[in-house]
Amino acid sequence: MSEAVDTARAGVHEAPASARDAEPALRTRSLRKTYGRTVAVSDVDLTVPRGAVLGMLGPNGSGKTTTIRMLLGLTEPTSGSVELLGHRIPEHTGRALPLVGALVEGPGFHPFLSGRRNLQRCAAVEPGLFGSDTDTAVEQALERVGLAEAAERRYRSYSLGMKQRLGLAAALLVPRELVVLDEPTNGLDPAGTREIRRVIADLHADGTTVILSSHLLSEVENTCTHAAVLREGTLIAQGALDTLLESTGPSLLVTVADTEEGLRALREAGVPVGEENGDLRVDLSDNRAPEVIAALVRAGVEVHEARRERAGLEDIFARLTEGET
Repeated sequence: MSEAVDTARAGVHEAPASARDAEPALRTRSLRKTYGRTVAVSDVDLTVPRGAVLGMLGPNGSGKTTTIRMLLGLTEPTSGSVELLGHRIPEHTGRALPLVGALVEGPGFHPFLSGRRNLQRCAAVEPGLFGSDTDTAVEQALERVGLAEAAERRYRSYSLGMKQRLGLAAALLVPRELVVLDEPTNGLDPAGTREIRRVIADLHADGTTVILSSHLLSEVENTCTHAAVLREGTLIAQGALDTLLESTGPSLLVTVADTEEGLRALREAGVPVGEENGDLRVDLSDNRAPEVIAALVRAGVEVHEARRERAGLEDIFARLTEGET
């Protein structure tokens, strides 16, 4: 069931734009949450730059949703601190949360009302909407998530994916500085997933910071600029996605006419090489691609193709969460 995270804008004192741009959208220090003897989140230090699209990754039970709930003031930390858009949480939630749209643990709406009527009820209590602006915002939000044609259907008849999209529409009724999405593609078919990906891309283009919790590694790799990986409540990696993907070092995959001759030639040249599905794989951490190709050519090995590769997010995720080295 979703929980309201919007409060009145009255009394908000914003810092100058230059100061806001310089500070991260989100920063936690030693964030911890325990339930009795169970440690759900352990001393998480997370920093999310403004304008980033952060993919929060981790196996089930890794603490992703608990962390998100603490970021939004929905769950009080046992210890540690949260700064959201420059405001301390939970002390100043009333200042920060009007700038945040969130879809957490699935949407919750009235089952016997239509999608449009449910969204109108959300818009009626939205601090940034007044008068005729409300109807316009509702229609734009429905169109944005692909629900315009189903807007008059009762919510109880919606598929799981449609319910997710209506929840996203509620989070996007007004422009936000930060959007937090917990498993937004849950229950969506490929077309719906592409629509959500498009919405996230539009938010990123507008400079909105997005935090996305997902178990779909391919979606994170295609959508996000940054990633944070949790394991058993501990943050074990964070940073720009490109940097994380390069962390295991790039490699060169070479297709040659004679694999055995290629292996022999590179080993004689002192180049560490392995065989993978009939191709040669060379770690480029200590080698340059032109030198590898030159060694093969000098040895008379016919080179058909060479391409530079890096580890995929699935490989990095498995190495981090399964304790691989």
